[in-house]
This record gives sequence, C-alpha cells and structure tokens, in this order.
Amino acid sequence: MSITAVLLPVFVQVGLTFLLLLWTGSARSAAVRSGEVKMRDIALGERNWPPRIVQVSNAYHNQLEVPVLFYVLVALALITKKADLVFVVMSWVFVVTRMVHAGIHVTTNRVPQRFMAFALGVVVLIVMWIVFALRIFASELGV
Repeated sequence: MSITAVLLPVFVQVGLTFLLLLWTGSARSAAVRSGEVKMRDIALGERNWPPRIVQVSNAYHNQLEVPVLFYVLVALALITKKADLVFVVMSWVFVVTRMVHAGIHVTTNRVPQRFMAFALGVVVLIVMWIVFALRIFASELGV
C-alpha cells in the first residue's frame, strides 16, 4: 500500500481535529469579545462557558483521546510495512466514525447516537490493533 493511501485517513482525522480546535477558539473569543463571558469567570476552568461552546470544545477534546491510539497504530503499521488494503479500509471506517461522532456532538448531541458512533469506532480500532498484532506475531514465527 502506498504511503499516501495509508496516511490520507490520518490527514483527514488531523484536519477534523484542527477544524474543531479553530471552531472552539473562535467561539470562545467571540464570547469574550461580546461580553457574554468575562475573563475572570473562565480563568479557573471550563464551567463558565456557554453550553454551545462547551459542546464544541468537548467535541474537540474527544479528538485527542481515542484517536491517539489510531495515530500510533498507523505509524507502527508504516514502519513495519503491515499496512495493506484491509488496514486502509479499516482506517477510513475509523475516521468516518470519528467524523460522525463529532458531527452529532456539535449538532443534535444525542448521546445514544453519539455513543453508537463512538463505540463503532472503538471496535474498529480494537480490531485494527488485533489484526496488526497477529500480523507482527505471525511474521516473527515465520507464518
């Protein structure tokens, strides 16, 4: 598999993360500039942001949790040359679930739907790690 094919889902995931970061920063700046939020009220934490800003911020933070395991796996798969078409397809499925999760998070924020997108992504990522580990062990055993 080409390096581009393997890394394209990573670039999309990183793009999603930066999009949510910029959205969060822009919304927070606008809230402070408009006077909706006072600096003293936010100096000690997240509690005092308006709910909509917290919603977008939480969607951003979610892109910094489970996806870290995806990034590590892609790097290891590239280094060990274990990234094939199946790996790339599963990578895309994972990234699409993250996009759906973020989309739900910043729109309806329906927790059951959001959880389903999250859970599907986690299951795909677990399968990716298992397949990768089996391929590593199989190559060590000469299978």
